[in-house]
Amino acid sequence: MVDNLKRKLFMLLLLLFVMVVIGLLKGAVHIPLVNLLVKENQIIINLRLLRILAAILVGSGLAVSGIALQAVLRNPLAEPYLLGTSSGAGLAAVIAVILGISRIYMPLAAFLGAVLSIILVYNLAREGGRIRDRSLILAGVIVSIAFSSVIVFLVSLFGDQAMHEMSWWLWGSLQVYDWRLLSLVSLPVILGIAVIYIFSQDLNAISMGEEEAIHLGVDTLNIKKILVLVTALITASLICICGIVGFVGLIVPHIMRLIVGPNHKVLIPTTCLAASIFVVTCDIFSRTLFAPIEIPIGVITAIIGAPVFIILLKKGNRKL
Repeated sequence: MVDNLKRKLFMLLLLLFVMVVIGLLKGAVHIPLVNLLVKENQIIINLRLLRILAAILVGSGLAVSGIALQAVLRNPLAEPYLLGTSSGAGLAAVIAVILGISRIYMPLAAFLGAVLSIILVYNLAREGGRIRDRSLILAGVIVSIAFSSVIVFLVSLFGDQAMHEMSWWLWGSLQVYDWRLLSLVSLPVILGIAVIYIFSQDLNAISMGEEEAIHLGVDTLNIKKILVLVTALITASLICICGIVGFVGLIVPHIMRLIVGPNHKVLIPTTCLAASIFVVTCDIFSRTLFAPIEIPIGVITAIIGAPVFIILLKKGNRKL
C-alpha cells in the first residue's frame, strides 16, 4: 500500500517536472533545450517561469478547495466558485474597468468583489446562527446568477472596451508577470492548503456523514465554518491574479479519488500534484495551439474538463 502510494507520488512528481520543462521551452517562441540557460533567453524563461508557478498555485488551490467543499457539503458537484466568488470578482473588475481604474488595481478590485460576494452568500445562508449545506449552495447559485446578469448588463451598456478587458477575467489568464503580486497571493493560498490538510482526518469523518462524525467527536459545525471560509479566501486570492479557471476544482478531485481513494491525507497532496500538472499542461496548450495568439486558459480547461466530467458522470451512474 505504502510502496504503491510512493510510486504514484513519484510518477506525479516526474510528470510535473516534465511539464514544467516543456512549459519553459514552448511558447510563441520555441527555445531548444540546449539553449535553456543561455543568457539571451533569461527574460523569456523568467516570464514563463512566473506563469508556471502561477499555474501550480492555481491548480493546487482550486483542487484542494474543491476537495474540502465536496467533503463538508457532501455534494460531489461542489467546487470553489460555488460561493459566488467568481461572479463577485468579475463584477468588481468590470466596474473597475468602466470607472477607468488603473489595471494595477484590478487584482485588488477582483479580490474585494470576491470577498463581498462570500459575505453576502454567508449571510443569506445563515438561519438562526446555523448554516445549512443546502442553503449555502442555493445562496451561492442565486448570488452568482444575479452578479452574472449585472456583468452582462454592464458589458452590453458600455461596449467593447469593457468586454475586451473582461474576457481575461471571465475566461482566465495566467499572465502574471509580477513576482511581488504572485508572492503576495501565494501566502494565503499555501496557508489555506495547509489548514485544509490539517483537517484531513476530520474531512474523512464528515465524508461518512455528519452524525457519524459527531459520534467520533468531530465539531462539524465549527469545522465547516472554518473550511468554507478558508476555501473562499483561497479562491478569492486566486481569482484576483488569474480570473476564472473552471473545472479544475471539480474534475481533478474526482479523478484522484478513483486513483488513490477517498482518504484525505493521501488525496490532498496527490491532488495538488495532479492539478498542477493539469493547469500547467492547459497553459502550454493556451500559448501554443494558435501561437502567437493566446487562448484564455479557462477555455482550454473547459474543453478538456467538460468531456472528462461527462465520462466520470456516466461511470458513476453505471455503478449506481
